[in-house]
Amino acid sequence: MNHFKTYMLLAGLTALFMAAGFLIGGATGMMIALVFALAMNAFSYWNADKIVLRTYGAVEVDESHPEPLIRNYVIDTVEMARSAGLPRPRITVIDSAQPNAFATGRDPDHAAVAASTGLLQLLTREEIRGVMAHELAHVKNRDTLVMTVTATIAGAISALANFAFFFGGSRDEEGNGGGLGGMIGAILIAILAPIAAMLVQMAISRAREYEADRIGAQIAGDSESLARALQKIEAYARGGYENVQAERNPATAHMFIINPLAGKGADNLFSTHPATHNRVEALMRLGVERGARRPAMAAATSSSVPLSGERGGPWS
Repeated sequence: MNHFKTYMLLAGLTALFMAAGFLIGGATGMMIALVFALAMNAFSYWNADKIVLRTYGAVEVDESHPEPLIRNYVIDTVEMARSAGLPRPRITVIDSAQPNAFATGRDPDHAAVAASTGLLQLLTREEIRGVMAHELAHVKNRDTLVMTVTATIAGAISALANFAFFFGGSRDEEGNGGGLGGMIGAILIAILAPIAAMLVQMAISRAREYEADRIGAQIAGDSESLARALQKIEAYARGGYENVQAERNPATAHMFIINPLAGKGADNLFSTHPATHNRVEALMRLGVERGARRPAMAAATSSSVPLSGERGGPWS
């Protein structure tokens, strides 16, 4: 259901972009808008991971690092990636007191994960595993590409809306595109199109976070550690630990496991992330269901009855 929702929202975002182009310049404007979007997405596809990692000053680390916390972080991430059938990602650390993490890259073969120094110092090893399993789930689901595309199109719509505000009143197609009506239409595009794009982008972000929580719990084999980690990260993110780079680059906020910007998250139209308490409740329900299945699975094994594959709990 989350995948279907994502595809529909992406289609809607693309249609909105082309419609704005049509209202500004007719059929020609729509084609120019489409070419512009394709060019921006091509650039983002090849360079998004490099740009984001450079923005946050991410430093690549490996198993030879002298700090035990970082060594364990690398070892566990590599082990979970292998068990999830993923290539080894680039593993990086960002210097930030705010505990947080994100994943980036156009596909699993070019993926990178990042954890802040604050996260490594705050959480237990099991909780760090849960967080990084969540990020690996984003890689496995190719969410890093989806979020790059949505951010690029949303940004292009905002740029197009600004163009409409300044030039939208000049088009006169078949005698009814210019004048006062054209100017009013341009103003409406300038105001409404960026808002609509932002709402769609946020809706996609929220859907992908729930899915990454579910898959991440499976990769780590532990939903409760991820739930505890989310609660701790949320408390520190809202407790005065500012992420300076994120505040300067708010368009990247959707990439993090918890919204790094000041303010409170909620499951509403204007939030980039689901409410943390909703995510925690879903993870705890998943843990209870997995625990309830274990006795039944053990009984089935002892009676030599073939087992069917496990399902995904509250998300199935």
